[in-house]
Amino acid sequence: MRRGSVEKAQGRRRWPPGSLLGSVSEGARDELLELGTAVQYPDAGRTLIREGERSRFVVILLDGAVKATGTTPDGGTALLAIRAGGDLVGEFAAIDDSPRSATVTTCGAVVARFVKHDEFLDCLRGSSEVAFAVNRAVVGKLRLASARRVDFSGCDVPTRVARVLYQVAVSYGDLDGNRSVIRWLTQPELASLAGAAEPTVHKTLRHLRDAGMVLTQYRSVTVLDLAGLKAVAYP
Repeated sequence: MRRGSVEKAQGRRRWPPGSLLGSVSEGARDELLELGTAVQYPDAGRTLIREGERSRFVVILLDGAVKATGTTPDGGTALLAIRAGGDLVGEFAAIDDSPRSATVTTCGAVVARFVKHDEFLDCLRGSSEVAFAVNRAVVGKLRLASARRVDFSGCDVPTRVARVLYQVAVSYGDLDGNRSVIRWLTQPELASLAGAAEPTVHKTLRHLRDAGMVLTQYRSVTVLDLAGLKAVAYP
């Protein structure tokens, strides 16, 4: 698919200001959108990057969302982060030539650009604006991880669960007024994001259901009252 077709398919959408594509000038954005090859993943569960592999390509997300997961010491899986349209994934290995630190899979339909390592580095060398934006994006991810640890350190588990659920619903859910549908989030993944045990997450969700704030279904959570959930998350 040519770039023009991708833009048309997305309705010439605007990416969030905090994302890589949303943070650069139109010229730099055009340069990024010319990199690599356009790819489409039609559904959830497609693996883009696998933890531990030695690949060095990067993926520029144009539309849709992906999740980054890591293997825990006991062999389980922890949800580390979520990335969506406008974001860059895979840049850590491209820059430091280390094995992949996480597995990245699609949460649903995704449109992206697959960029080879050498082409990505050439772009960084040739455009100071793109290089600065990528550095800023990396720092932003590290700051967010640190802020989450600090934010969670002073609150109980039900509050942490409510905060994560609210943040995911606002940033990555299908918003409709005061409602948001998260179509790909499982309760174990919510537990790993919140750093909570699954039984505690189940109990918290039960309380939120009883209060009319959420509806839980298989592999999805619907927030029925975003304002009410925010009040619980940030009392």
